[in-house]
Amino acid sequence: MAQQDFSVRFWGVRGSIACPGPSFARYGGNTSCLEMRCGPYRLIFDGGTGLRALGDHLKPEEPLDADLFLSHSHLDHIIGIPFFRSLFAPGNKFRLWAGHLAPERSLREVLNGMMAEPLFPVPIEIFKAETSFHDFRAGETLEPKPGLVLRTALLNHPNGATGYRVEFDGRAICYVTDTEHRGDGPDPVIVDLVRDADLFIYDSTYTDEEYPRYRGWGHSTWQEAVRIADAASVGRLVIFHHDPSHDDRFMDHVAASVAAKRPGSLVAREGMVLHA
Repeated sequence: MAQQDFSVRFWGVRGSIACPGPSFARYGGNTSCLEMRCGPYRLIFDGGTGLRALGDHLKPEEPLDADLFLSHSHLDHIIGIPFFRSLFAPGNKFRLWAGHLAPERSLREVLNGMMAEPLFPVPIEIFKAETSFHDFRAGETLEPKPGLVLRTALLNHPNGATGYRVEFDGRAICYVTDTEHRGDGPDPVIVDLVRDADLFIYDSTYTDEEYPRYRGWGHSTWQEAVRIADAASVGRLVIFHHDPSHDDRFMDHVAASVAAKRPGSLVAREGMVLHA
């Protein structure tokens, strides 16, 4: 039997804040957003500014049925949600998930706070799509659809974040962003989560040389990505969550360096599609 499509498309690859302009044209300036296709199922990871363009792209495919999983709820990962046109279209169905808020808060409460005066002019009730909110605890295993398994892990990030391992049709894609490495060897929680994955997308905001200036900010480096990928025997490594100060020339250097260190590794670009 032929394998089903299992792929990821990058709609936003930047961290912290969107950075438009010609110096960021090759890799992209939108913040985190991925679209994953798992056979008949569509998953979205994070709702950064890249989510707006995804909504425009999805318009011809309506009505939609999809799940949106958040790594966490810092603004750069949710700011695109009020501008995601698919949530405003009757007939669409969306389930929104978060693993870092319960039991103190709920995802609906957090998004409702963002879309309330004086921060935003219309409340969350304006969504016309059938929208539901699901809170879980990072570390749980989710099975949102038959044959689709998401294993999760708590990441080392201020206010908490969730890493995801998506297993489908005998393959695995891991999305692990907004996590700070330990400094005493690869984080065993992440190594266990991503072991033998076909694709491993990892927060590589800094370089090892930059990292000491940003210790405690909750991010990692491309060199640590290589160390984890080697320790976990993953297939292809994808560098992600680029710092807004890293322009195209800087990212070209990172791309060449990581490919030399671990052949086959890639730096994420907006519009790039990869298959597991």
